[in-house]
Amino acid sequence: MPIPTSTGVTESAVIPAPLASVWHLIKLGKFADFWSALKSSSVVKDTSEETDIYKWEFKDGTVWEVKQEEHSTIDHFITYSIITAEPSLTFTSALATIRLFAITTGKDEGSTFIQWSGLFSSDADAGVIEDARFKRKEALSDLAKAVQKK
Repeated sequence: MPIPTSTGVTESAVIPAPLASVWHLIKLGKFADFWSALKSSSVVKDTSEETDIYKWEFKDGTVWEVKQEEHSTIDHFITYSIITAEPSLTFTSALATIRLFAITTGKDEGSTFIQWSGLFSSDADAGVIEDARFKRKEALSDLAKAVQKK
């Protein structure tokens, strides 16, 4: 019998860089510029003019096509869904949002707070949620390193 689990995950971090420095990397086609798990991230050509789809090739051989569902340069967030995967996913769907906030007071003033959340279909098990948690922590750490190099 499967272990009951939450089908959501949220990880966050404080990136010691201004929001503008972090925001320019939060584009689905640029994730390989900072996330060490990705071999490449590129636009999928010949899709609808109204649809932005990107291919993420992970270094372990996994390939995802992700669809940009929402993007706000005003509120600094991006939402995407996984629409295809090779090998196939063990769950039906996933929707993720990455949201950035400028830290305006306190010891971290001038830094960026980033939150990466994900909602999974009810058929996602505890292993899926823990993998998503690990991937987000790794990517946020990689993002902090990439911004500091610039």
